Amino acid sequence: MAILIHYEALFQLDKILPMVAHISPRFRVLIGVGAIFMAHVLEIWLFALGYFFTLPFPVMGGLVGNISGHGVLLDCAYLSFVTFTTLGYGEVVAQGYLRYLTGVEALTGFILITWSASFLFIEMQKYWTSSKSNKR
Repeated sequence: MAILIHYEALFQLDKILPMVAHISPRFRVLIGVGAIFMAHVLEIWLFALGYFFTLPFPVMGGLVGNISGHGVLLDCAYLSFVTFTTLGYGEVVAQGYLRYLTGVEALTGFILITWSASFLFIEMQKYWTSSKSNKR
């Protein structure tokens, strides 16, 4: 699901960014960065909900470590953010079968973040190069 969300976000951005030609190329790139950031946040929360809805089944495992006490959902979101970005601080970790979801999330996050970087690199080349050539 996260991959499909990301694909659709980049597909729509590729269609929308050329349509806002009246906006400075620098700001078009910022629009792209903001939209991609929001896509990543949505994907991270998708995984967080996956952890959250798996926790009621003890056979699947659980979360251990420095649990915040502010609510299990926020702990799931924190685990998801550090896993998706492959930071992996280790203060909250999954045990049992739930560990496999963290592995899938780390790989997915790595792929989607690099995909985003590639997309933004191409957009920056398109818009910043054309902007420089227009000034000459």
